[in-house]
Amino acid sequence: MAMAGLTSAQAAARLAADGPNDLPRPGTRSLPRIINDVLKEPMLALLLGGGLVYLLLGERTDALVLVGFAGLSILITVVQEQRTERALAALRDLASPRALVIRDGQRQRVAGRDVVVGDVLVLGEGDRVPADGWLLQGDGLLVDESLLTGESLPVGKLAVDVAPPPAAPGGDGLPHLHAGTLVVRGAGLAQVTATGAATHMGQIGIMLATVDAEVPRLTLQTRRLVLWFAAFGLVASLAAVLLHGLLRGGWLQAVLAGIALGMAMLPEEFPVVLTVFMAMGAMRLSRQRVLVRRAAAIESLGAATVLCSDKTGTLTQNRMAVVALWRPDDPQAAAPDRAVHRDLAALGRLASPPHATDPMDIAFHTLAADLGAAAATSEVLHLYPLAPGQPVMAQAWGSGTVAAKGAPEAVARLCRLDAAALAGMEVAAGAMAAQGLRVLALAECASPDGPLPDALADLPLEFRALVGIADPLRTDVPDAVRACRAAGVRVMMITGDYPETARAIAAQAGIVPLATLTGAELDTLDDAALSHRLAGIGVCARIQPRQKLRIVEALKAGGAVVAMTGDGVNDAPALKAAHIGVAMGGRGTDVAREASAIVLLDDDFGAIVTAMRLGRRIHDNLKKAMGFIVAVHIPIAGLALLPLLFGLPLLLGPVHIALLEMIIDPVSALAFEAEEAESDAMTRPPRAPDAPLLAPAQLAAALLEGAVVLALVAGFSLALWYAGLPEAAVRSAAFLALVTGLLVLMLVNRRLGNGLATLIGGAGRVLALVLTAVLGLLAATQFVPPLTALLRFAPATPALALAIGGGGVLAIVLLQMLKGVMAAR
Repeated sequence: MAMAGLTSAQAAARLAADGPNDLPRPGTRSLPRIINDVLKEPMLALLLGGGLVYLLLGERTDALVLVGFAGLSILITVVQEQRTERALAALRDLASPRALVIRDGQRQRVAGRDVVVGDVLVLGEGDRVPADGWLLQGDGLLVDESLLTGESLPVGKLAVDVAPPPAAPGGDGLPHLHAGTLVVRGAGLAQVTATGAATHMGQIGIMLATVDAEVPRLTLQTRRLVLWFAAFGLVASLAAVLLHGLLRGGWLQAVLAGIALGMAMLPEEFPVVLTVFMAMGAMRLSRQRVLVRRAAAIESLGAATVLCSDKTGTLTQNRMAVVALWRPDDPQAAAPDRAVHRDLAALGRLASPPHATDPMDIAFHTLAADLGAAAATSEVLHLYPLAPGQPVMAQAWGSGTVAAKGAPEAVARLCRLDAAALAGMEVAAGAMAAQGLRVLALAECASPDGPLPDALADLPLEFRALVGIADPLRTDVPDAVRACRAAGVRVMMITGDYPETARAIAAQAGIVPLATLTGAELDTLDDAALSHRLAGIGVCARIQPRQKLRIVEALKAGGAVVAMTGDGVNDAPALKAAHIGVAMGGRGTDVAREASAIVLLDDDFGAIVTAMRLGRRIHDNLKKAMGFIVAVHIPIAGLALLPLLFGLPLLLGPVHIALLEMIIDPVSALAFEAEEAESDAMTRPPRAPDAPLLAPAQLAAALLEGAVVLALVAGFSLALWYAGLPEAAVRSAAFLALVTGLLVLMLVNRRLGNGLATLIGGAGRVLALVLTAVLGLLAATQFVPPLTALLRFAPATPALALAIGGGGVLAIVLLQMLKGVMAAR
């Protein structure tokens, strides 16, 4: 009855009742709502507020720059909002292919989304299974379930007469079929038991839709820093208004002084620097064939403490290869050798289909080609396929040879091995399996005279060899794992494969410890126990998608900064939940790529180390830039307050501060971003996850550095004023001294050391260009009359220029001494 399938009326009724065989489409936020939510962000509000201040003061260029950054923030958020929808769309496309079903007693091709529970599917080689179900009839059906399990080998499916109880993907010899998997060999009929969100693929889609992408820690830390500065700037501006109004009585001038001070303290450089650093980092990684989908993840990768890696295709090459051969007269298994094993390579190819699609069959063809074995010159006369209880296949060739391969114990029975030969084969097979190899046996015999027997057991097969097949480790992986360990990053393998295979690959890769946690054990642990157990685990095997997600969440709960690599649909929820999701771009699914922050275009595991090194470089340089920004605001704010305290005319107005911002932005963004990585970037442990972007000691050092420059500039300005110099000359000299102080702060902070060599050591083209541009701008303020008049400057005399230069040298000496004292504490 089941073979006749449903009637069209029954299918239509079930489609109306259950809905289409598609993943749920959650409602998405509208564009106005997204923008409204973004506008509530404090950092964006400060950008827009600063733009408004500049606009009110007539500084349209600066206003447009800040509004432009605000628009960029909105754009990034909108793009991020669409990433989840694109990931779900890719998953829907994968889960809903065209399907061949039996309805009204006839085979019909229907859209995958129209498949319903009870449909009978007709499956053949190359078909994507459109829904979950079980096998009614099968002829050597072999299915690739790696999208859901991560296992490297296809699994055989056996037909049953009664619907089996539900089971998770994975495991050989089961009747269950799952949506999204691929038939690589054979044919069969299957009955659908679940569609849409009820399938295992659908459950992954639901997890993906409900998992929130991790907000980068850098964003949170920068946001807090901006809020503190904004609050301090607001208090300082109000104090300036009150101080000026109460001491001098000119409240209009007081308001202008307050606005100038507020502009001086507005920390708009922070988001500017963050944007530039991330954009430049993404560009640098793109040259290494690493695509950055979420720029802040680069810096986060530099802070990773645990790197969770899939096995198949990430640590391994995602192809099967014969790596060991054993004959009954060999003392132990050996690597394939052209002179010794050419005949076995030829036998393995004869035991495989002439046009191979199964990865293990392809491995035998590749071995024969590599060892120079002669190709078959005759036709296959008869095929003995895999059968229930007899996992052996054989082919009888017109040349008079019957070649067979299959499970060692099954081949041993067919070859009727005696006790001694059987014991020797079992010991060798056990040793190869302990190395994580998939073990097959080869046998052959001459074709008998007359017709071939119907049963393979009626042939006089003779055992020839054991073959060890593996998914080889990528050549760059051991070095990459060693680099991670040197950097204090723990590498953990998470795979759906068997524990023995996983441990063998982990040992080759250098992953420690080799202590293993299986999916079955994981389900017995609560969240707290799991977090504690994972501290001593290096390998997680037989893991299902929901368990991968739980592992990532447990590591995060334990305080780890988690990077997760993967390529399959089964990896997508964990990739999205991790602090940094890293997908393989070459063979990875669209779902995995859309759920990730970083994509390795060449599937190069070693590129993760490159990205990690860049992440640490970015964080170091970002700390330097942030320290510089803190330091430079001290003398700027001080010079804005100085006239209020000492009765001087206003030295810095809005136009001067706008000009200073034109200097500070490229210095803090471009010059610091271009700095090379510190020598110990990949030999020190990751920073603490909860460490602030600016530690108290660095913040104190930045404040002291700014105070030193302020003292020198303020003292110099007061000396000139009390010496009777005109207001324009004092303003011009104070501005030049202030900019010189800013350049000194940049030179002192560009490297972490405190030797004199750090001032110019490693100076690159970008630094030279920035210094040239700044010095050219200063010259223009002195020698271009319209600009000099606009700034209300009087050109500095040679004596003043020499005094300012001497003050710069004095500032360098004092700041280097301060760095030495701070480093010694």
